[in-house]
Amino acid sequence: MDWIASGLPYSKDAFQELVLQKGCELYRSLPWRNINNPYAVYVSEVMLQQTQVSRVLNRWPMFIERFPSLDALACASTADVLDAWQGLGYNRRGLALKATADYCCEHLDGNLPTTAEELTKLPGIGPATAAGIVAFAYDKPALYLETNVRTVFLHELFPEQEAVRDKELAPYVADSCWEESPRRWYYALLDYGAHLKKELPNPSRRSAHYTKQSRFEGSVRQKRAELVRIVLAQPGIALDEAKAALDAFELKSKRREIDEDSFEQLVQQLEKEGFFTRNDTCLIP
Repeated sequence: MDWIASGLPYSKDAFQELVLQKGCELYRSLPWRNINNPYAVYVSEVMLQQTQVSRVLNRWPMFIERFPSLDALACASTADVLDAWQGLGYNRRGLALKATADYCCEHLDGNLPTTAEELTKLPGIGPATAAGIVAFAYDKPALYLETNVRTVFLHELFPEQEAVRDKELAPYVADSCWEESPRRWYYALLDYGAHLKKELPNPSRRSAHYTKQSRFEGSVRQKRAELVRIVLAQPGIALDEAKAALDAFELKSKRREIDEDSFEQLVQQLEKEGFFTRNDTCLIP
């Protein structure tokens, strides 16, 4: 693949040299790095989705201590997993971890697959998460394309182009993966990308796939998260008490109480997704 002939500002070798140099300069020592534990890497990859590294630094060690293996996670109750997930947001990710652990223990002898193709068949594991596990846990080549990686490729290879699609980036991400150590290569891309987003207007906004995260405060997402927290704190809480607690949260935040229909919709959605069950007039995690 001839990068210069394709109109790019770097040859592949020059780009690799640049990224590896930046990786050395900007390297972040994080506890989930340079470990050969696919499960622990998997947990970190899920936690890091749309969540700041600083928050994951506090939560990942506690989660791994509480559930040190896929077997331990499979044996845990959904309520315990959601309790450990509090503070990370997007509770569905915690449920997906639990579902994957259940499947692996039932069908795969408690192990994660070793290929991206097989990993993406598991609950909640998309292409980026699968590639991250392959690269970081197994140190094997993979097409790992997430926001920080995307940022580097947009900044260095497509500096003037708008609405760049991932299908345009993917061949270069795959071709440039440093076979000597894919793990080190993607650490370098992640650290350089994180640095660029601090120093420059976020280059990832020039991706055709960029979407600004919606406001959390006052959103349905926040109400869902608060209702889950209420039920976890008081297992078996009566529906009317749960609504009163959610109303109190809304009023404290200077918003109106939630109406009965909206509350019922929240309960139905969360019950359908497996966050809790409704037993007569009670909610049980």
